[in-house]
Amino acid sequence: MFIKIPLRTEPGESLVDVTEEVNRAVSESGVKEGACVVYVPHTTAGVTLNSALDVKTSMDILDDLNRLVPTRVDFHHQYDTPQDAAGHIKAVLVGSSVMVIIEEGKLALGGSQSLLFSEFDGPRDRQLWLKMLVGTA
Repeated sequence: MFIKIPLRTEPGESLVDVTEEVNRAVSESGVKEGACVVYVPHTTAGVTLNSALDVKTSMDILDDLNRLVPTRVDFHHQYDTPQDAAGHIKAVLVGSSVMVIIEEGKLALGGSQSLLFSEFDGPRDRQLWLKMLVGTA
């Protein structure tokens, strides 16, 4: 089963908790056991698993990504803005997909784990693509 979830991101960079939307899609899919591949089909965005319990965690993640890959004007790639060029590199570091086990019809996440859509060049109309992999007994 293939599902697309539309997202509209805010200006700049952000980590958006999409756990609820993905869990809803898993539940509606009817898959009880298996896995869910969460894929981002964009080159200046990504997806990761981390904590969304404290907003400061997302701030720390973004701060350190900006420390590692600062927005600057000497990138070879200057398609749109320096932020766009830095966004491509940050997306490589974060990754474009995660796979989460489905157990009893919902995502099997640790107590503080959340699915975070990583926006590095907002505002944008984005999508999350989900593929349910059905388990066999």
